[in-house]
Amino acid sequence: MPVRPLPALLTSALALTLTVLPLAGTASARPASSSCSAQAIEAADAAGPDVKALCAALKGLPDKDATAALIRVGGKGSWHGVAGVRDVRTGAPALENARFRAGSTTKIVTAAIVLQLAAEKRISLDGTVQEYLPGLLSEKFQQPITVRQLLNYTSGLQPGASLGEDVDDGYEHRFETLTPEEVVAASVAKGPDPDHAPGEHQRYGNIHYTVLGMLIEKVTGDSYAHQAAVRIFRPLGMRHTSFPDGPDPRVHGPHNRGYDWIDGKLVDVTEWNMSDRFAAGDMISTTADLERLLFALFRGQVVPEPQLKEMFTVPKIKGATMAAALERYELNGKEIWGKTGARPGYHAVVAATRNLSRTVVYSVNSTDAKGDGLSIVQRFAFPAFNR
Repeated sequence: MPVRPLPALLTSALALTLTVLPLAGTASARPASSSCSAQAIEAADAAGPDVKALCAALKGLPDKDATAALIRVGGKGSWHGVAGVRDVRTGAPALENARFRAGSTTKIVTAAIVLQLAAEKRISLDGTVQEYLPGLLSEKFQQPITVRQLLNYTSGLQPGASLGEDVDDGYEHRFETLTPEEVVAASVAKGPDPDHAPGEHQRYGNIHYTVLGMLIEKVTGDSYAHQAAVRIFRPLGMRHTSFPDGPDPRVHGPHNRGYDWIDGKLVDVTEWNMSDRFAAGDMISTTADLERLLFALFRGQVVPEPQLKEMFTVPKIKGATMAAALERYELNGKEIWGKTGARPGYHAVVAATRNLSRTVVYSVNSTDAKGDGLSIVQRFAFPAFNR
């Protein structure tokens, strides 16, 4: 679909940072996409995706909220759409096969590995952190924390160390390294949740999955990244999914650059050391690879029953909405299971109905990816479930 020149507000801000899109933006704009042509919208099957609504979401990119978006919708009928730019300096069109920081969708992979290990009887979901990782928790942790409680975010562990609470704070530390051990040590130093015992309260956070990553390494005697590769990526043919080599801040391979508003200026945040996110959010992938994972997972080809039911079982706790990695949503009368992921410059979604009648995977180069992601999801994911 055609990319329009940036609105005046964004163009003005870009001028301040010397990252202005060419004013003759149409000269380097993305050519019309057949997926959003008038003919494609007119010819769309009424039983398939709402192509008109999906194209409306992509219309006008880049804008102040996003510089690019890649969307894949599947199930009963399929549709792919791409809009925006690869680089705001050049106006080069966005790449549909771009690799991106998948953020917390990484947790799906981590949960799957843990559940595979449970199926292999190498761990028990009722086994404890104190048993599998002796010495990790201090004597303050009198009550046992189970593997299942880590999976469904009810462990009672408090947030760990961070190099910045938001993009603005973290930007100047983006090339520094914070190890998973340091992240967990800071959490342990705070002690357990003072208000809730393990299993009593659901609180989303990376700390649960950071510990699960350490558990995977301890039980397998292997690195988390290699276990993800041999257990998930290679068997499913996810050839463009990987983890950075330690603190490497780059996204290798074809990618659309990520940007964020910092102090009123649009700043390139593509290069960023994400090693502190580890098993909670360090994965790099593509929409095609994540779609492949989504279908295989829901079909029981990644995690066998009965372990798979853990990913679709929300604990019976007031206010709980999350199972193992996945969260349950209600939209247009449909029950949807999915996971969002956000890293500076990149916002991702993986979601589907349980029977795979409708699926959506997207990567949006959001300029406020770590902010309130609801508006991004409403714009780019909700239209997939209109029908």
